[in-house]
Amino acid sequence: MARSLPRGMPADQQVDPAAILGFLDAVDGHPDVEMHSLMVVRRGQVVAEGWWAPYSADRPQLLYSLSKTFTSTAAAFAQAEGLLELDDTVISHFAEFDADITDPRSRSMKLRHVAAMASGHTREMLGEATARDPAEPVRGFLLIPPDREPGTVFAYSQPCTYTLASIIQRNAGMPLTQYLRPRLFDPLGIEHVGWQTFPPGREKGFSGLHARTEDIAKLGQLYLQRGQWDGAQLIPAQWVAQATSTQIGNPGGPDPDWRQGYGFQFWMSRHGYRGDGAFGQFCVILPEYETVIVTTAYTIDMQAVLDAMWTHLLPGLAATTPDVSAQDQLRARLNGLELPACHAEPAPANWDPWTGQPFTIAASATGIRSQPALTSVELAPKAGGWQISLTEPANTLTFPVGTGAWSVSSPVDDHGATIPVAASGGWLGDHTLRAEIIFLETPHRMDITCSLRGRTAEADWRHPPFTPSMLQDMHCPR
Repeated sequence: MARSLPRGMPADQQVDPAAILGFLDAVDGHPDVEMHSLMVVRRGQVVAEGWWAPYSADRPQLLYSLSKTFTSTAAAFAQAEGLLELDDTVISHFAEFDADITDPRSRSMKLRHVAAMASGHTREMLGEATARDPAEPVRGFLLIPPDREPGTVFAYSQPCTYTLASIIQRNAGMPLTQYLRPRLFDPLGIEHVGWQTFPPGREKGFSGLHARTEDIAKLGQLYLQRGQWDGAQLIPAQWVAQATSTQIGNPGGPDPDWRQGYGFQFWMSRHGYRGDGAFGQFCVILPEYETVIVTTAYTIDMQAVLDAMWTHLLPGLAATTPDVSAQDQLRARLNGLELPACHAEPAPANWDPWTGQPFTIAASATGIRSQPALTSVELAPKAGGWQISLTEPANTLTFPVGTGAWSVSSPVDDHGATIPVAASGGWLGDHTLRAEIIFLETPHRMDITCSLRGRTAEADWRHPPFTPSMLQDMHCPR
């Protein structure tokens, strides 16, 4: 049964509402940051929460590498239940590879090394591992000799987490989501989550988990409470202490908060520690302030979000004299958060040239990687507005488009997948149409421009998903 965290007023928990407003001003004013949600939990109470419409509280989000924090938690349960030990060698859990893995460093790699991104490799290994063995990336990973002794060098590398996740799933005999359901999700009142899979059909572990903002906050609160929940010790306090403290140094990180050390699938921060995922999915845990801060977002400048936290929000935690007069202003601000819709003319002067024949996708000026796998776009009027159909090889998705506002819908594609979207758009003159499409269970947005001249369309991701994605992938697995 879903159970929400208790709610409270910021000032009642010594949190200055003006500080949260300052954070909102900073992120909303940053040209490279698009926020999707914020939740601030102080002493176990949600004191601020908001979603930038058309995003909403009820929708799970693709967490990217914030998924790793859940994998770490699964490892905590697995160790407590005797399914693994941190000092086990990786190869001891894959007896079928034993004859293939001959390099001494590969054979000496332990679970604590992969949990801490310290396999001994000095680079991201995902591409090499999958190229070496597409059907079993763990074998491909182990076939590539580490550059250094395991445990001596940090390198953020997806096969490390995937290997840990694979061992948990093999030994438990079930996917991570099924394993975590009675141990984590049900006790915390977390309902549906979905996790994308990876060869040979295991849940990824390193990415691909979809969960709601409050679900993330609950996991953060569990760690803040050193593994306790409702009076029960769900995960061992010793695991929490190890996972959330530096296991390997990373002084060469590109930004200040990415060179503070790394635990077991947790980053150390200039303040507290955190799980994070690409494009601004954060779970920041601040034991000193008894606070958890969660964001979902779309940004390439993730450091900017943390900088805004430290500069504006952090000073308002444990405020001795919170600005009570700002509470009403904060409430109104949080209730009114929204992403600007595309503003254009609601209909063409004449529908005839725009219907009856699809617009063929032209090569993108911004590069192949930013271009979705679409082949054509088709438009049609409908009661109260118009709709757009996106076609890719062997699949089509059709949904309404709002003008001056977001039209939110849950269309079903040709494969039977329900893909929640929000769309806005319209006509920029007689010959050009623009549509903006948000895939609501991901951070991603697609921009489409159709031109009558040449009857072509351009389609681009604002920033492409990390892995090539078809339309049927742009939602929470169900």
